[in-house]
Amino acid sequence: MEYPQSSGEGPSNSIYKVSRAIKRRDNSLYNALRSIYEDSIFVGEISQLWPELPLLANLRCGLWYSPKFDSNCYFKSTDGHTNNLSFNTSRLNLHVALLSGQRGGCMIVDSTRKGKRFPDSMSKTIPIWTCVLNRAIFKYRMALGGLHASEHDLIGLGQDSAYWDCSLHLPLWVSQAEKVMIEKRLEGWTKELEASGADIASLASSLKKPLRPLWISQKTVIWLNEVPDYDSWDFTPVILVSASSSSGNFQQHTTSEFSWNYIAGAGDDEESWSRGLRPDLFWKHAHDVIRSDPGSCNQKIADIVEKDRVRRAQRGENAPQVSVRSTKLVTEGKFPQERPLDLVSKVVVDNKKLFGEVPLCWLGSTNIAVGRTQLALEVAHGICILDCDKESKVSPKNSGFHLHLPIVDSKYDRFSLLRHLPSALDFSQTQLRKGRKLLVCCQNGEDISICMCLAILTLLYDEAGNFDDGKSFDNSLISKSELRRRLVLICKFAVNARPSRGNIKQVFNYLNERRYGQPPSVL
Repeated sequence: MEYPQSSGEGPSNSIYKVSRAIKRRDNSLYNALRSIYEDSIFVGEISQLWPELPLLANLRCGLWYSPKFDSNCYFKSTDGHTNNLSFNTSRLNLHVALLSGQRGGCMIVDSTRKGKRFPDSMSKTIPIWTCVLNRAIFKYRMALGGLHASEHDLIGLGQDSAYWDCSLHLPLWVSQAEKVMIEKRLEGWTKELEASGADIASLASSLKKPLRPLWISQKTVIWLNEVPDYDSWDFTPVILVSASSSSGNFQQHTTSEFSWNYIAGAGDDEESWSRGLRPDLFWKHAHDVIRSDPGSCNQKIADIVEKDRVRRAQRGENAPQVSVRSTKLVTEGKFPQERPLDLVSKVVVDNKKLFGEVPLCWLGSTNIAVGRTQLALEVAHGICILDCDKESKVSPKNSGFHLHLPIVDSKYDRFSLLRHLPSALDFSQTQLRKGRKLLVCCQNGEDISICMCLAILTLLYDEAGNFDDGKSFDNSLISKSELRRRLVLICKFAVNARPSRGNIKQVFNYLNERRYGQPPSVL
């Protein structure tokens, strides 16, 4: 039997609608939050096995799985994809290595969607990172002793004839062919790290034993009466905790009134399901949310988010109110209908440390600080403010010390930062010439403001971080490697920095145009 194409009511179309409706129902807000809550119990149990080790969230997904983290990190799964293997010097996460050296190791929490036990960030990105750092530290120590570290030496002895393991440690599920592929690139990645200007000396001083990843998931068997002491290992452990179960979705009846569907890796891609809820807000109200029923969860979250939005707006923070659309469950043979939720706003996720406010990060002795726009309201009198937020809330009494430039993310405008760089650099140069301190801020303090600082440091400072009013810039070669070195310097102090490639590209193009008269065609 044939069905008219115009009606849109053929069997295949109906099946598609029902399939989509069921998927939306299974991926409901309550299911996501309940899944996160259940997985967080596992994370808490593992963290108590080694309570002395700091607990870190791998942004952003990992941030959902515990009410309290000691710090965070940013290892991208894409850096570990088979056809995109890389060691990214713009995401060195050196603070993780330093913290591990100081505390004897660390635990990193992340999660992934169903079908996999570990995300690629844990399977390959972090193992590559530990290996490259170990190799760089070994070569540095060999150089201190007046010795040259050959490729053969890199699996041999380290400082004071103590064994320093520079081999690549991967989980068993990574194929041998892929391991060989990675090992061929380790030397090149080590040279990139050495050329980036990273403070390898501090790493070598902090780490007494080489870094080594260990993997723990919900399928890992641990005998509680035989938990090893991390001090007994001949390496510094980086314990990778995959929070979610890999057994796929299942339905679990929690009460006689309702059931819920487990979602593996529920914290991933939060923009698609969280409705403006942030991890810190969730954990403030977790017990109340979990005790509610799925039918009332959406409105409860809407009320929580709206109250927080009002509070943030009263404090002068950027808290836009945006309509969020939701779907009804499939009932009585009807397909879901969209309806607006009351009192719902979308609040941009803030990068938190222990869910508190991230302090200003002073970039060494450069007289430049970077941070969130909200912090500009609390800075001491006399500090100049370069405000790169789209909507400024800063209105200091002395307008000569303040410049607002409404810059938006490169995803929405590929040239927004580029257009405002001349004004920003002229303002910065004028203030720094007078010996004043400069705060560069943006909405989250981790992208646009970081790229603005990158432009300022490259244009007005020498490689040692000394203000020279552009003298070294006029005699330097503006290259990608030079920009990476400056970015590594910034990330040494601003550990929450997460500059986007699009914004870095705009900085690179502008500096080349200013230096040579025309921008390069590619970054």
